[in-house]
Amino acid sequence: MKTSDENLALAAAGGDGDAFGVLMARHYDRLFGLCYRLTGHHADAQDLTHDIALALPAKLSGFRGQARFTTWLYRVAVNAAHDRRRRHATHARATRGWGNWEVSRRAEIAEDQANCTWLKEAMQGLPDDLRDTLALTLEDGMTHAQAGQILNLSEGTISWRMGEVKKHLRALYEKEAEA
Repeated sequence: MKTSDENLALAAAGGDGDAFGVLMARHYDRLFGLCYRLTGHHADAQDLTHDIALALPAKLSGFRGQARFTTWLYRVAVNAAHDRRRRHATHARATRGWGNWEVSRRAEIAEDQANCTWLKEAMQGLPDDLRDTLALTLEDGMTHAQAGQILNLSEGTISWRMGEVKKHLRALYEKEAEA
């Protein structure tokens, strides 16, 4: 005589591993078929079916035998599919935001690198005195007073030179923009 699914489920809920094995043997393929219909993808259905099978021993403690086992099992599968969709949607939203941030960050880095390359190339076209002043103040981060001490010039002269550097660079930039 064949034991009913409901009796097997109640026995499995009590810790009977053999009863659980019989239930899985009877219903695994049908559970997979439902999961496939719920997800629409073979790999996702396999993952979902596997996750349900792993969680089922703990969930069986909630089975009371008031409904058919298959009805209860299908409800578990539908709930698991809904939970999976919600997790994926949340993950997709988080990933999308992260992706946009990462794209912006990389664009900023590329722009900064291009600006640094342009400035280094432009510095080569400056007269030596202006290039020296720019190298100390911009690249080494010195104040105008510190650069003046090193070049044996007044702070005012360094400030004037920086104004001249800006004029040269602006003219070069406008010339390149026209081309």
